Amino acid sequence: MARDSQRRLLRQSPLDELDVVNFERVDISRLSPVGVRPTLGRYVWGLHQRRHFIWADARAKAFSGNKDTLLGNLWLIGRPILDGFAYYVIFGLVLGTSRGVENFIGFLLVGVFMFSFTSRSLTGGAGVMNAGKNLIRAFSFPRAAIPIALLIRESLSMIPVIITMLLMITVIPPHAVITWRWGLFPLVFLLLMMFNAGLIFYAARLTSAIPDVRHVLAFISRFWLYGSGVMFSMERFITHPTLLEIVQLNPAYCAIELSRELLVYGTTPDLKLWFTLGAWAVVTPVLGFLYFWQAEEEYGRA
Repeated sequence: MARDSQRRLLRQSPLDELDVVNFERVDISRLSPVGVRPTLGRYVWGLHQRRHFIWADARAKAFSGNKDTLLGNLWLIGRPILDGFAYYVIFGLVLGTSRGVENFIGFLLVGVFMFSFTSRSLTGGAGVMNAGKNLIRAFSFPRAAIPIALLIRESLSMIPVIITMLLMITVIPPHAVITWRWGLFPLVFLLLMMFNAGLIFYAARLTSAIPDVRHVLAFISRFWLYGSGVMFSMERFITHPTLLEIVQLNPAYCAIELSRELLVYGTTPDLKLWFTLGAWAVVTPVLGFLYFWQAEEEYGRA
């Protein structure tokens, strides 16, 4: 009997009634399950809300990659210069690919410096999610913020590299002449940056799921280097017109050729190069972003 009376008292407790009333007043309409992929609109809005964090993170890390070395950030421009020197000796002097190429030094420098931007974006994207694993586990945020911060970081790091490239092609003979067409070069860089964004999204998701893919991407990057006309003129070695047209669809080739025409030779590039690079710059980041967003839940379990 005593237990029955205690149970009746507990059922009639005013605290329980108060809890029920308060529970009924809680608005849970805006709550969402943790770890579930949000809609695309909410995802983009979440990235917009964190734009200041993305910018601050990218700016803080832009010039910190070489802080443990003796020369520090000088390696940002030192590596492409050394690469250019090695390619000049091997391809220009030993193999003679400089024959028939006007201003081969400027031709080579622009190719090496511009391709380094794409190469670094691809290899950086291959390891960006693993590098941000602690951040992913500690906080809830759109995971695309990590690849976007990498893109901004690589773009900021390219500023001293581009300045060095422009100085070298104007100082080293035969000197490149500054013309009004130099004003079009930022558009080429912007289009290449947009294309690189797509590469980073693809590489980030692939390597997050299968870490071994980064070794394959390193091989692809080296193969891509030789297939983009960085060290030699593609028209000299490819005589088949159909094969040459296929090679000219390469976005890295388009960006390099546009840069050479504008900066080294002071001529107006073919519109086909602009349209091809522009198409890559629109399609690649859009599809890459959607591809990355679809695996949002998997990064939360990384």
